[in-house]
Amino acid sequence: MAEDWNRTALLVIDMQKDFIEDWSPVALKGGKDIVPNVIKAVEVARQRGILIVWVVRENDPLGRDVELFRRHHYTAGKVGPANKGSEGAELVDGLVIKEGDYKLVKTRFSAFFATHLHSVLQGAGINNLVVTALFVGVQTPNCIRQTVFDAVSLDYQPVTVIVDATAAATPDVHQANMFDMKNIGVATPTLQEWSESKA
Repeated sequence: MAEDWNRTALLVIDMQKDFIEDWSPVALKGGKDIVPNVIKAVEVARQRGILIVWVVRENDPLGRDVELFRRHHYTAGKVGPANKGSEGAELVDGLVIKEGDYKLVKTRFSAFFATHLHSVLQGAGINNLVVTALFVGVQTPNCIRQTVFDAVSLDYQPVTVIVDATAAATPDVHQANMFDMKNIGVATPTLQEWSESKA
């Protein structure tokens, strides 16, 4: 129902070149495999009039706003991941921010931590979240999981993670995290199932 889609937001998290492209030292192996599904999820969201929120990392070139365990990527003149204004911070090819979309910059795993995402969603009348993107890095309980757990804590209902438009370091890690999220009431449809759903 259109009314339900008007209360839904699609969060596209960390679909940036530094986390996808082979030339990046922090790229997620297999990350490219989900790009077509993320593109399709965005297309479906646009057709339904769903608010698209592009959640991206844009870190200080000196790493001053990066988690302590990642700061070694920014030492001795290194260009760390997702430096603001760098090529690596750009969205991967095929994903474009359009008029009416919303771009949110974060510096930590959760899109809700120290950002104004909750206020933006409340202001737009959003209570349903659909999440698509990468589990970034070697440990999966990163950006997707942290954002999802925060969304559940903030009483967004339902919260949906499109299982084949997200990725992890290995299929086993991906499945384990999906299992954990299902256990807190998160829906985990495939892209096809979500695309064919009525609301």
